[in-house]
Amino acid sequence: MFVELLVAILFGVFCGVITGLTPGIHVNLVALLLFSSTSLLGVLFGPLSIAVVIVSCALTHSFLDFIPSIFLGAPDADTALGVLPGHKMLLEGRAQEAITLTVIGSLTALIVAVLLVPVLIPIVPTLYELLQPFIAYLLIIVVLFLILRDTNPYFAASVFILAGVLGLVVLNNQTIKQPLFPLLSGLFGISTLLISLNDNVSIPKQKNTKPKLEKKVYAKAIGSATLAGSLVSFFPGLGSAQAAVIGEQISGKLGGEGFLVMVGGINTVNFIISLVTLYTLEKARNGAVLVVNNLLTIDFTSLLVLLFSIMIAGGIAVFLAFYLSKKFSKLVQIVNYQKLVISIITLIIILSFVFSGLIGLLVLITATAVGILPAKLNVSRSHSMACLIVPVIIYFLL
Repeated sequence: MFVELLVAILFGVFCGVITGLTPGIHVNLVALLLFSSTSLLGVLFGPLSIAVVIVSCALTHSFLDFIPSIFLGAPDADTALGVLPGHKMLLEGRAQEAITLTVIGSLTALIVAVLLVPVLIPIVPTLYELLQPFIAYLLIIVVLFLILRDTNPYFAASVFILAGVLGLVVLNNQTIKQPLFPLLSGLFGISTLLISLNDNVSIPKQKNTKPKLEKKVYAKAIGSATLAGSLVSFFPGLGSAQAAVIGEQISGKLGGEGFLVMVGGINTVNFIISLVTLYTLEKARNGAVLVVNNLLTIDFTSLLVLLFSIMIAGGIAVFLAFYLSKKFSKLVQIVNYQKLVISIITLIIILSFVFSGLIGLLVLITATAVGILPAKLNVSRSHSMACLIVPVIIYFLL
């Protein structure tokens, strides 16, 4: 049984490397493919081992998905806000440092979240019942605070409304397959790349510098990641993007480095606590956990096995993240930046068409136009996350 579980962990890590480094391929897609192949995989693995493959894949993905976001500007819902300070650090020759910060956040949050599991198991049901009626209003308060604290609240509100309406239209259109890829790639990916291209920036030689983060900032970032990641994992429709917005308000100003630690930690906390909510509430809060729920009934023993597997996968993912980010750092130094940006934009356009068809290209173009506005209006790009926040608010209000 131990050998089978170890093989399952390694296979899951391998799948997580593929999903983490490939723009547009989400871990949920791999989870569904694994579930649909249960009869074939059943020759090698039992239901618990297949679940181990899925959680190991998801955990590895959370460590590695910042690499394409920072180096290529191709985000998903979990890393969209991380593109902003990450891309800035890339242009300062500190991309390796940016990845290190997200890995530090992920690893520390992994340890903290696993240690909190015994505490959370008895209190999650009570917290869920207490907070559920108020989640929409809490999000509205956070949104208003974000807008009012901006340097130009009028422009900030305009960007928020535009992105929110775009998110409502796109996410409620059942004809669009994989709507998040063109939506987020336009708002945070291509828009960022086009601005860099227009400014004639070039990628400097990447330094192998170590992060210098104050202990106070580090503690605040991890604390915010743990609190916000745990909070949103209770509720359907909320994810790492909304947790990052909430966490930023909890922590106050962290700076770019602290923010990367926080968003790295949120992804990991969100997934682990989702397993706890599955065990305590029998409710799945994301696609990968939903597949696990369909594979087997989570009892205390299987929860321990999944957490044990996650810890091993996390340890492997740390070394993979450092190794692969070094390879990416060397690659971007020998490639002409303008040609690289054009190639990435072309790749995103092709993937948007493959995943979402012609209507996906329309979403991509529209989202890119909205994504350029914050830089031109000198407001925070975090307001573009309204594309996900507004639909969630309406979901809870209705």
